[in-house]
Amino acid sequence: MKPRFLMCPPDYFGVEYNINPWMTDNLGRVDHAHAKNQWRNLFDTLSKHAKIELLEPQPRLPDMVFTANAGLVKENTFIPSRFQYPERQPEEIHFRHWFSSKGYDLADLADPENLSEPVSFEGEGDALLQHNKNLLWMGYGFRTNPQTRDLITDLFPQCITLQLVDPRFYHLDTCFCLLPGGQVMYYPPAFSQESHQIIEDNFAIEDRLEIDEENALYFTCNAVVIENNLILNHASPALISQLASLGYKAILTPVDEFLKAGGGTKCLVLCL
Repeated sequence: MKPRFLMCPPDYFGVEYNINPWMTDNLGRVDHAHAKNQWRNLFDTLSKHAKIELLEPQPRLPDMVFTANAGLVKENTFIPSRFQYPERQPEEIHFRHWFSSKGYDLADLADPENLSEPVSFEGEGDALLQHNKNLLWMGYGFRTNPQTRDLITDLFPQCITLQLVDPRFYHLDTCFCLLPGGQVMYYPPAFSQESHQIIEDNFAIEDRLEIDEENALYFTCNAVVIENNLILNHASPALISQLASLGYKAILTPVDEFLKAGGGTKCLVLCL
């Protein structure tokens, strides 16, 4: 059975505000025609390996194209995101409506100490499932609160949190990629020393692919993984060779217009 992904066409995509370091120098600098072509190329590439469902884009919501941040799906349950920044919070109702209309059960997160103030959580951007261990890896430090771990134990009883410390890598999926063979591809300086140690404790040295800054800044870790295919914005020849030696095929699908907003290939996709 093919995997299913949710994507949102980039009709209204642009860099219209500044909520991460990538946006700072790129306000108003997106080539919209080029962005649409890149998104279409990614859509076409993914369609060869997966079924794609579409969410209707909305005006004045330029980051809605990054559907990975919509929430987190487990079987027929959807945990909606609660965005850290007001600029993205209006997206929430549209994501909720789409999943409700498709018959998903919605599991809202709220801080039990203050039910009126849900903790911030930015979905699959900060929550990645290691399928072979049924283990959820959760990033925190910029967009997702660490308390979220305690609020999802019913759905994800096994969860490890990692602290992000480099604002350029503000979501876990920008610097940490789980591979189906049990390996991890990641950029060590994006993590606190303690979290780096946690990664080393959970992956043998031969299963850790530590990428360099050049690859990291092209969001190489922000890959869509489908079986042994890695669909990603960029990878150096040396990394492509290293991945091939492990049985993985790197499929380069440039999305550099979206990097201007701090997003890569995986940011544009939510696993259903």
